[in-house]
Amino acid sequence: MKRTVAILFSIFMIFCLAACGNASEQTEGSAGGNNASEDRGEENMQAEVSRQTESSTKEDVQAEGSDVQVKENGNSVLVAYFSATNTTEGVAEYIANGLGAELYEIVPEEPYTDADLNYSDDNSRTTIEMNDPDVRPAISGMVENMEQYDMIFIGYPIWWGEAPRIVSTFVESYDFSGKTVIPFCTSGGSGIGSSASNLEQLTTDALWMEGRRFSGSDSQDTVMEWVNSLGLD
Repeated sequence: MKRTVAILFSIFMIFCLAACGNASEQTEGSAGGNNASEDRGEENMQAEVSRQTESSTKEDVQAEGSDVQVKENGNSVLVAYFSATNTTEGVAEYIANGLGAELYEIVPEEPYTDADLNYSDDNSRTTIEMNDPDVRPAISGMVENMEQYDMIFIGYPIWWGEAPRIVSTFVESYDFSGKTVIPFCTSGGSGIGSSASNLEQLTTDALWMEGRRFSGSDSQDTVMEWVNSLGLD
């Protein structure tokens, strides 16, 4: 009888211990599940913060990019030039690059040949044009939206002490009222002389600033030193 009771008691204790073990495992499992849930919650929150931060950063960058684009598109400076031998072109590019300005080449409908540029030939095209102040060589193309420019640099070589007649064509083709005009020229030695003032007479209500003569060997630093001295800011 005692043996039977002992066996039953042992079986009872085994069941009790097993039950306690399961309860403990379940408790630990629940605690572990809660921790995992909390970890995932923190990860989700961090991911959301990261997404919001990235979104804000992208918006800021896009906003900054838009401002830059507006400034680039809203440029109000034009550098227009005529260059038969590419000398004036180099100076014009220096100015445009230094100011971030638009560049426009005055291109003749009938290009000038080497024979046309023969200054020693009394019958050459340039000689005939410069001897007649009323000549206006045709230009190929036009400046789009000229009204958007507040300041215009006009560059040209010196021919017979004057701006080539095609530059007169350019000046007479647009309304310069209220605009600031800054002439510059290139030559082997001749100064800008009366070329700029003669061009000024072809405009109305424009502010013409004093121009400058450059040589083909002048550097961008030299050119921009003059531009910066104009106090255009």
